[in-house]
Amino acid sequence: MREEEIEKLRGVVRDCVSKHLYSSAIFFADKVAAFTNDPADIYMQAQALFLGRHYRRAFHLLNASKIVLRDLRFRYLAAKCLEELKEWNQCLSMLGEAKVDDNGNVFDTKDSNVMYLDKDSEDREINISSAICFLRGKAYEALENRSQARLWYKAAIKADPLCYEALECLIENHMLTCEEEANLISSLQFGSEDGWLSSFYTCLIKKYDKENAIEAKFRDLENESCRSDQSNPSFFRTLKTNTDLLACKAEYYHQCGEYQKCFELTFVLLEKDPFHIKSTLVHLAAAMELGHSNELYLMACNLVKDYPQKALSWFAVGCYYYCIKKYDQSRRYFSKATSLDGTFPPAWIGHGNAFAAQEEGDQAMSAYRTAARLFPGCHLPALYIGMECMRTHSYKLAEQFFMQAKSICSSDPLVYNELGVVAYYMKEYKKAVWWFEKTLALIPTALSEMWEPTVVNIAHACRKLKMYREAISYYEKALALSTRSVSTYAGLAYTYHLQALWLKPDDQFCTEMLSWALIDESRSGVDRHLEFR
Repeated sequence: MREEEIEKLRGVVRDCVSKHLYSSAIFFADKVAAFTNDPADIYMQAQALFLGRHYRRAFHLLNASKIVLRDLRFRYLAAKCLEELKEWNQCLSMLGEAKVDDNGNVFDTKDSNVMYLDKDSEDREINISSAICFLRGKAYEALENRSQARLWYKAAIKADPLCYEALECLIENHMLTCEEEANLISSLQFGSEDGWLSSFYTCLIKKYDKENAIEAKFRDLENESCRSDQSNPSFFRTLKTNTDLLACKAEYYHQCGEYQKCFELTFVLLEKDPFHIKSTLVHLAAAMELGHSNELYLMACNLVKDYPQKALSWFAVGCYYYCIKKYDQSRRYFSKATSLDGTFPPAWIGHGNAFAAQEEGDQAMSAYRTAARLFPGCHLPALYIGMECMRTHSYKLAEQFFMQAKSICSSDPLVYNELGVVAYYMKEYKKAVWWFEKTLALIPTALSEMWEPTVVNIAHACRKLKMYREAISYYEKALALSTRSVSTYAGLAYTYHLQALWLKPDDQFCTEMLSWALIDESRSGVDRHLEFR
């Protein structure tokens, strides 16, 4: 057969693949490979077999070729076949020996003699070494060696910043702390044309910076433009309405406690793209905080219908039952979510919270400990373990877990609030004031009703230190945020009593009023009911 005819057959194979006619692609690719015995055509045949889900046959074809250990593309595709067959140790063996350090730098490889038969293409390609590092990471994660998986995912994104899947695994599975995520992004070598990508990646990682800094990042990305018609200078496309970017913004609103704003944004996003997974998860979280049980019910029904095998669907069912305070049912569905996907962080946290809501501390701690082990970059399990310890009056132990949460994420104000609460319970009032002031300093947005308990907490601590003016000032700030808190009014009145007696200790009226205030305080438990989220 002439070369022109063979080239036409190659075109037929490519067209069959683009139209997802894989059996046809396999048939014609087999004939092309038989005619030429060219490594590139053998690779094309193996690719067609892989896409047609004939993994064992594709692997046999690649493994039988003499070039499999010398061409990285052959080796990578053979390893991908083994990945689909869940033969993880053989997958790692096929990828070859290599080591990686803590910073994601690969060294000591024995592949100095390998080559890469690149196809003729003008398209920009992801580095094959990056893809191999990523596949190593997936294999190690499947073998439950998460520490090695984390290193290889880092190696993949460092080898080529375009390997988004590696970054997604690191972020979604909480493999890195806040500081490690920021350091990784800053260490990536982006191309001159990839400035927008660098900014986008910084929006994907944990966001606890001040509101103006985060909003500036979003504005820069929204203004990033691409001229799609060179003949028309006014015709530009931007990322302003991009669903991924807006989902990041919604996630930021949720982290800031702006739940209504978050809910409204995700509602619009899901009308535009009803199956966007990240928007769905953030929408569920916002609906939970706002107590929108009807919305949770509708979301859960639709997700279970469309994605019955996804952990997210059954997590949504668990959220609905948690919202209506049916904790036994919520536990059942959170548990089902973890059984479908053991690496789905929200399900483990929800499972622990459902136990905690019924004061079943041992089971709650078990769920939180599992989450802490699986997701070392997530500070929430340590935070919730600390809260459980505080509920059982194990204050020193609670403080240790709060400090652990702080070491993982040093910029979440909630962590500092809990450190202040535990310091108050241990009667370390100066330390409590320091932690509460740190909390207020770290809040990224203007003070809202959500943070009213923290302001009340600092007022209580100031009162204990006999700093009456400061205490009164904080109580008044708390009342400006919310006028519905009984403990705030009681604390303010009690402080005025103490201040009056401090000025004139023998005043009979003040002494009598103080006695009544103490009786009221003992009934309402102002100090015993320090509020925390």
